[in-house]
Amino acid sequence: ALGIMQGWSQDENEHVRRLASEGSRPRLPWSFRIEPLMADPAPVLSILDNLKADSSLYVRKSVANHLNDITKDNPGWVLDYLEGWSLDNPHTAWIARHALRSLIKKGDRRALSIMGAGHKADVRVDQLIVTPQEIRLGDTLSLAFRVTSTSQQSQRLIIDYAIHYVKKSGGTSAKVFKLKTLELGAGESVLVTRKPQMRNFTTRVHYAGTHELDVLINGECLAKSSFDLLL
Repeated sequence: ALGIMQGWSQDENEHVRRLASEGSRPRLPWSFRIEPLMADPAPVLSILDNLKADSSLYVRKSVANHLNDITKDNPGWVLDYLEGWSLDNPHTAWIARHALRSLIKKGDRRALSIMGAGHKADVRVDQLIVTPQEIRLGDTLSLAFRVTSTSQQSQRLIIDYAIHYVKKSGGTSAKVFKLKTLELGAGESVLVTRKPQMRNFTTRVHYAGTHELDVLINGECLAKSSFDLLL
């Protein structure tokens, strides 16, 4: 089957090329898990190689999700693989960035380095404002802060934020959300904003209490705030 999919990965039709990636994903969400590929992803290497610079965003999304699947079981394999990629091609760079999203959210230094942000960010975070301080389920939270470079050189920054959600037990569990990736020049400043809505999902139910909020830059927490969720 993998031999057939390798042929599909070179087909003229983007739907067929995408099927080569989707059909060999080890953790496809709407299908059974492919245990042998979870243990050893090497058999899909030629398929991924054929698709790593695909012109179709539809296909690139699948390849990125495929690699992100592999990071759940074999993060070192993916990091070794992507460290051998040239990211000069924007299509390839896009796949790498999205493939590493789970590892970057964890602050993995190798993943950050592949994306050019493995260094400690030479910045200052000011004017962190989280409003309202008390919010009800279904309302929108407003997050804003300013990032100012304290370096004399331009630097790549990966900016995320984490909310420590209160659990039913009373403890908390952090979830990281992407904000932006940018090049910040020497002495430059940028205002970062986001307005997440506090609503329940099938995968996450909210509970009342104080929720901590962290600003993460290149994997490091550089500012903190909090808000209270009322039910």
